[in-house]
Amino acid sequence: MSCSAQKPAEFPKFSAEAHRGGRGLMPENTIVAMKNAMTINGITTLEMDTHITKDGKVVVTHDDYLSPAFMLTPEGNEIAGTDAKKYPIYKLSYAELKKFDLGTKYYDLFPQQKKIKTHISLLSDLIDSVQTDIRVNHRKQFFYNIETKSSEKGDGVTNPEPAEFVQLLMSVLQKKKILPYVVIQSFDKRTIQLITRKYPNVRTSYLVSNKKTYAENIAELGYKPFILSPAWQMVDEDMVSRAHADGVKVIPWTPNTAEDIKKLKALNVDGIISDYPDILVKTQ
Repeated sequence: MSCSAQKPAEFPKFSAEAHRGGRGLMPENTIVAMKNAMTINGITTLEMDTHITKDGKVVVTHDDYLSPAFMLTPEGNEIAGTDAKKYPIYKLSYAELKKFDLGTKYYDLFPQQKKIKTHISLLSDLIDSVQTDIRVNHRKQFFYNIETKSSEKGDGVTNPEPAEFVQLLMSVLQKKKILPYVVIQSFDKRTIQLITRKYPNVRTSYLVSNKKTYAENIAELGYKPFILSPAWQMVDEDMVSRAHADGVKVIPWTPNTAEDIKKLKALNVDGIISDYPDILVKTQ
């Protein structure tokens, strides 16, 4: 049986997810962030973003361009605001990308974030590090919530077209044999529509941040995903009840205070994606 045909593993009753590995605590989307999140009792799921490099490598990073907010050049210099679009991930080889410093620059949005010099990693290396940590430290198997960072306007500019993105991503996940523990999420409905057609056993999540109703978002997607993942401010009792009636889970992003997390839990959401995994588990 191919890995893509394997039956998905039992999903956590409540998916407590470290957003970008828990960027309130550690440099975002890094191996060190994921490994830190795994030490927080109660976290079930590692959330991350993927892009494709010039040489077709799947890397774990959020922004289309290297961010002046928290990246430094290989020489340790700041990326000037005027150069905000100087370094598109899709136009750099992985060898070039790996030289940039991620993690030592102070990031004012997350003042508690620990400063560690690291770099953007290959998805394959991150998976290897997580799976090795699970084995060596006898941890439970964590789930992976992996976003495809793509858009129609970005085709050929900041991302490949959906078929190529999906093929490259799925190749890594099949090789690493972790598909039973994976959810693929996206704002770009094209990628998850394609995954649902080609890999029907792979769970998908539709990310939304809009003024549409639950029914309107599902109609736009064209099928009922495993998860609807709305901006947390969108969630109300009606959304959750309609989703649950359809067998769809609701996992909002990114409430970061205990107060907001408690309000969402009172609405019976199926999980939460937070920048502060430590606060998230304390409110369980």
